[in-house]
Amino acid sequence: MNSGIPQDQEQIGKRVGLKLRQIRSTKGLSMEGLANQIGVSKLTLGKIERGEANPTLSVLWKIASGLSVPLTSLFYLESEVQISRKKDSIQLNSPDKVFIVEHMFNNNAQSFELYRGYLKPFSEYESEAHSTGVVEYVTVMSGALNLEVNGATYVLQKHDSICFNADSLHKYINSGSELAELHFTISYQNIT
Repeated sequence: MNSGIPQDQEQIGKRVGLKLRQIRSTKGLSMEGLANQIGVSKLTLGKIERGEANPTLSVLWKIASGLSVPLTSLFYLESEVQISRKKDSIQLNSPDKVFIVEHMFNNNAQSFELYRGYLKPFSEYESEAHSTGVVEYVTVMSGALNLEVNGATYVLQKHDSICFNADSLHKYINSGSELAELHFTISYQNIT
């Protein structure tokens, strides 16, 4: 698995910054107002908007949730036909780099997003709660996964799938020695 981002990191950071500023302005939010709403400092948001920072997956989720937009609306331009090539995918990492997701397609209708995900052996990732009404669908493509949702743990093997309301904290756990490769669909159809 390629652990770096194939595309120029600086260009991606600038694109995220431009889209963030555009969406925030369209929604009539000040930088300070958004910062207070999502618990990310105004300084950090300013650096992201200027393309001077490469935010973590957790920070991007907070921003997207605070703006009530799909995560991918922060870094993709529109196109009629799309091909998702692994070698060209944008990778988003957890701060400790044990969890990596690759966005697969830009869905301009903003009703769902598709991702490939990778959780390193003997590691875990706790996801931020998404907006109310967001639903996650996860399929284990290889390896195994324990998923904690609302205090319950679900054990998933290769090709097992799960669907759950993602508006509370949830944790992905790989207790095995093999990389867990996952496929995610995140649905925004029921956002309130």
